[in-house]
Parts: sequence; structure tokens; C-alpha cells
Amino acid sequence: MSAAAVERPCDSDPRTLLDEANALMEQLPGHRVEIIGGILTVTPPPDFRHAHVLTDLMVPFITAGLHGKETMVVQAVGIWLPSGPSDYAIPDLAVVDADYDEHMAENNCADPAIFRLVVEVTSSNYNNDLRVKVNAYAEAQVPVYLIVNRKHGRVHVLTDPEGAVYEKHQVFAPGQRVVLPASVGAEGTPSITLDVSELLKV
Repeated sequence: MSAAAVERPCDSDPRTLLDEANALMEQLPGHRVEIIGGILTVTPPPDFRHAHVLTDLMVPFITAGLHGKETMVVQAVGIWLPSGPSDYAIPDLAVVDADYDEHMAENNCADPAIFRLVVEVTSSNYNNDLRVKVNAYAEAQVPVYLIVNRKHGRVHVLTDPEGAVYEKHQVFAPGQRVVLPASVGAEGTPSITLDVSELLKV
């Protein structure tokens, strides 16, 4: 005679992907944990050159007045993405509306509508920045996505999001200069020009 299976009540609800992401952030200080397209990714802490590039970007942004009453320049803040129920990304740098605290979404992330520009500086997981995040940020309708592509020695500027793609994708090489769209700043903010050679340290 066989014994009947015994069912026991579950003590707690199963952990969600967001729960797993938050647990990983606690276990791996300094790592960046994101969920994009339902896939959880973990990025190791950046190196000094990565940090140097971010500082080099912040200087002209702040000098142009992007860190003030209407917009702010911020590092490593979460953007809640429409691509999935738990999706969010943490861009290296962003220009956001100054009233960001009135537009918080979930998991300490902000509504994508307040993001005027997101920046990624590539590291070992450069394919994520060059492919996966392109679609994610376009779908979130982030107007400008700037990629400092250290792997291939280029700077990419993607604009005009439509669906899950950017209609315009410009690639700049060392020796060239990048003029960012005026929409990144508040009305009357001077245009921002970036030296590709300086950013790539070549």
C-alpha cells in the first residue's frame, strides 16, 4: 500500500526577480544589479579609467548649467523600464528633471519620463550597453543615449526613439567632436560639445 502525498502550506510567497536583484545588491556591494527584458545582470565595480571618463563628462555638463534648478546631473540612479514588470536599469550617468523626487516609480527608480539623457561607459559587459540597453532606453523613450565605447574607441549618440529602436545613431571617432542635442538642457542652456579623443584618452 502506498502512502498518499502530503501537501504542506507554503510558509511564504516565492521570491520575485526583484527580490533576487535586491538580495544580490546586498551580497555584492559595489556591483550593479539590473533587470532588463526579464534578465537579471550583475556588473562588477568600475575601474578607475571608467570613473575618470564619468568625471570628464560631468565637468562640461555642470559648466553648461545642467546641474541646477531645472535639470540635474546624477550618477547611478535607477530608471524604471516599461519592458517588463520588474525591469530597471542603472545608467552610469544621467541628466534628469530637477523635480525627480516627485516622479519616483518602484524599487528606488524614477519614471523614465524625467530622463533627458542617459550615459553608459562600456566595461567588460560592453555588449549589454551596445545592444540590450539600446532597445531598453528607446522603449522607455529616453530622448538621448550617449555611449562611450571604450572597447572599440568610439562615441555613440542615439536620438529619436521610436518603439524599441533609436531612429538616429551617430558614431564619432577620435579627432571628432560631439555636439549634444539642445533638448538635454533647459531652454537657454548652451550647447554641449564633447571631444572624443579626450573622452577616450587617446
